[in-house]
Amino acid sequence: MSLHNTAIRYGAVTKFFHWFIALLIITLIVLGLYAEDLPFDTQAELSAKAWYFSLHKTLGVTAFLVALARISWAFFQPRPGSLNAGHRWESWLAETTHWVLYGSLVIVPLAGWIAHAAASGFAPIWWPFGQGLPFIPKNPTVEHIFATLHEVAGNVLIGAVILHFLGAMKHHVIDRDATLRRMLPGTPTLGPLPVQYHSAAPALTATAAWAATILLGLALGFTGAKTDQSTSLVSSSVPLNTVASEWQVQEGTIGLKVTAFGSPVEGSFTDWTSSISFDDSVETGKAGEVQTTVSIASLTLGSVTSQALGADFFNAASFPTATFTADIIAGSDGYTAQGALTVKDLTVPVVLPFTLALQKNTAQVHGTLSLDRRDFGIGETVTDAGTLAYEVQLNIALTAAREPG
Repeated sequence: MSLHNTAIRYGAVTKFFHWFIALLIITLIVLGLYAEDLPFDTQAELSAKAWYFSLHKTLGVTAFLVALARISWAFFQPRPGSLNAGHRWESWLAETTHWVLYGSLVIVPLAGWIAHAAASGFAPIWWPFGQGLPFIPKNPTVEHIFATLHEVAGNVLIGAVILHFLGAMKHHVIDRDATLRRMLPGTPTLGPLPVQYHSAAPALTATAAWAATILLGLALGFTGAKTDQSTSLVSSSVPLNTVASEWQVQEGTIGLKVTAFGSPVEGSFTDWTSSISFDDSVETGKAGEVQTTVSIASLTLGSVTSQALGADFFNAASFPTATFTADIIAGSDGYTAQGALTVKDLTVPVVLPFTLALQKNTAQVHGTLSLDRRDFGIGETVTDAGTLAYEVQLNIALTAAREPG
């Protein structure tokens, strides 16, 4: 069997690409649907779900790379003529489906890969070249948009695969021609080809279909991302009372960083209040006090936000706020906030070292605090540190100002 195509037959390389990609597509569809429906309430269930999603993502990247090789090969090969070219509408539909499939092999896995690169979540890709992509930020909106495009385009792919399969069966069972057999191993006997009609219509139709699919996926993804953000802000919570404070926070973030399945997952709490008193003239000893209240439901933590807010983790429904109360202590080595952190009604003494940059009546604060999630009953069913690390890192950055006195 020749490696190359001819005007009437497919070569061995094209046949290999065809069946290998077919196997990958079927496997990916089944894996994706199966993994999506798996529960994740216990450690074993979470590990299984992550494993299947990692396999799905890894094979998806494989499919993307193989598809690029397949398309590149096709550019340098003649395409065997259609055996039913005399049936113009059937020939148009078959060729349009082929073009849609070619587009699917690039768009579907690439959209999924971009969504993964933009996400802070679990289920890493097992290929050794890292989890990110150039120019793709870690951004939940980007993740949501491309995850939606991946889903919408995936449905188009499934439809094209079904049409392709039905067309092959129609050729084999009803027409009884060699369309399917010439893609199988061996060299089938073929008669003369009918007169071929070449047209740009199938490629243009497929391009229009994919343009509509991409626009629909991006639009739904963008709308869904905005809706999720609005819903999160509305449901976030328990409204926090305004607090009186000597120093008013102008801007700031309370960042959260965990490690799941060996990959960092970063997020933040967007709704919190802080009452701060501080005397910058104190060089040693107690220089002030701070009391911070955080709305737990305002947490965003990439693709695992809903899980993090669930009963086994932060349990935002039962414990809507966390509090940090501490004395600000000045020392020769800098400043610390020494006090207690309460999460889920569990109080743990903590010491937060921080840097302080003062410029007249404006203060900039940066601090990092490492905690053990088990001290607060977070993720008690996840006892394997490889699944979810025990250490949780809080990163605090804020700018506060006081009225000139």
